[in-house]
Amino acid sequence: MIDLHCHILPGIDDGAGDLATSLAMARAAVADGIRVTACTPHIYPGLYENNAAGIRAGAKRLSEVLRERGVPLSLVCGADTHLAPGLLGRLRDGSVPTLHDSRYFLLEPPHHVAPPRFEESVFELMTAGYVPVVTHPERLTWIESHYPVMQRLAHRGVWMQVTSGSLSGRFGRRPKYWGERMLTEGLVHILATDSHGVDVRPPCLAEGRDLAAQRIGDAEAMALVHDRPRAILKNLPPSDVAMPAVPERTLGRWERMQGMLPWR
Repeated sequence: MIDLHCHILPGIDDGAGDLATSLAMARAAVADGIRVTACTPHIYPGLYENNAAGIRAGAKRLSEVLRERGVPLSLVCGADTHLAPGLLGRLRDGSVPTLHDSRYFLLEPPHHVAPPRFEESVFELMTAGYVPVVTHPERLTWIESHYPVMQRLAHRGVWMQVTSGSLSGRFGRRPKYWGERMLTEGLVHILATDSHGVDVRPPCLAEGRDLAAQRIGDAEAMALVHDRPRAILKNLPPSDVAMPAVPERTLGRWERMQGMLPWR
């Protein structure tokens, strides 16, 4: 399996606090069946001022330690990039890294407030030749009131990445509901761990794959954790990648369920 969203680099954001934690995360990932992990620390102007050069240097150092310790985990680079003014320019000049230098990059929307002109901003990035991969949309506190936005984005070529732990309930009832709904409606392109440690946010991808398989079948579940992530690392154009199957219309069922949501 391939995990394209992991805060495993030590000491540069709110992920692994030190090298010992990074090593523990790497060993846990390997035990879970992960063979490739993307180092994706936050790039959040004013809070986490990371850049491509620093991320690559950190990944190189950690890779050397993993080889010395005999941990069979390959690392690639990326970033959990926040939507901010100047993002397109920073992607173009290379200071914000894409995933493994591909056309794909992780885009993290604000967690608690729907940003103005979000759709327009995302489509501007697409027009420039990039493929945004929206991270953990199911965990956004505003998804309930803006779900059609995510549907439109996914249908127009934006990729959606759901956190594996959302499907198992690790983040609570609301993310579990929206993750399952997006998955069933064919809106999810990849699963990832978004791991930050070994205790609270461990690198568990297999559980999400298995839960996804119960809803969409084994083949599509493997596409979420291997086939499409591999296509990203190979920088294949989306037109060459099998997209999630569009299921029979299930919207009525989900709308009926909304009236029984446990947090209402």
